[in-house]
Amino acid sequence: MARILLAEDDDSIRVFLARALRRAGHQVCALGDGEQALSWASDNPVDLLLADVVMPGLDGIELARRAAGMYPELRIIFITGFAAVALNEADVLPNEAAVLAKPFHLRQLVTEIERFLAA
Repeated sequence: MARILLAEDDDSIRVFLARALRRAGHQVCALGDGEQALSWASDNPVDLLLADVVMPGLDGIELARRAAGMYPELRIIFITGFAAVALNEADVLPNEAAVLAKPFHLRQLVTEIERFLAA
């Protein structure tokens, strides 16, 4: 079981993913923007950050950089529908982050999380 911080600005996706991850046995804090997620993370250690790349305000990449500064062992998975646009070669992703492009199957997400946490 992992402590997962989910930062996703789309309400329906956030609720859906949080429910699925809880059913898979994880503790999940699901928040709608990067600022809220960073504030929560400052008081609550997490094992994995699951963050949408494109969010208003503090985007997922900056959220990950700051959270990784607080928790050097933090595992990070970005979820995005705009991978080709949002991430480019100049982006240095913290903590060997993985990128999962939307749409994806929930089984794929859960498998990726388990694989990532076991590494």
